[in-house]
Amino acid sequence: MPRNQFQRMVFAFITVVITVHAFVFYNIYVLNGDMLRSFNYTSSVLTAVNKQGGIMMFGTMLPIWAVVLVEFAFAYTLEVLVGSPLSFKIASKMFDMKTINPVIFEGAIITVTVAIMCPAMSFIAAIIYYPFYEGFNMIVLLCHWFKLVCFNLPFAFFSQHLFIQPLVRRIFRLLFRKDIKSREKEWN
Repeated sequence: MPRNQFQRMVFAFITVVITVHAFVFYNIYVLNGDMLRSFNYTSSVLTAVNKQGGIMMFGTMLPIWAVVLVEFAFAYTLEVLVGSPLSFKIASKMFDMKTINPVIFEGAIITVTVAIMCPAMSFIAAIIYYPFYEGFNMIVLLCHWFKLVCFNLPFAFFSQHLFIQPLVRRIFRLLFRKDIKSREKEWN
């Protein structure tokens, strides 16, 4: 859908904003919510996070908004520099863009992007959420990374295909409707 570098940057920005919020929610509330509530003796995950002073990142407690900003910076950089260009190249090698149904081609791009971004961001998360106060052990880091990939990959695949990318494409179409209409006139 994006035609030029500016549109690709906007598309990546929208995607990462939605995805980072979804994953912060998923990892804090869904995966770790019960543990946070039990450790802090609360009935609410948000109350537990506030009671403990935030989320442990880089060996210190940070508020949720800081966690979102840090993850956004890593994810956007990775998406723009590696995820988007590489996923398009790989999908283009798998399918001929001119002869394949656009929905299948977009699905291939999404799948390849998930296959690149999920392990990469899970590795970054394993590092930034590592409990450095306990000392560092490479085996523990790799185990945390593997665990994060196992938890995040199914969520990433289905969330990107079923609600994040359809929402991003709708927002993108609204933002660039004039350009899209002029493109459609060129094709007709």
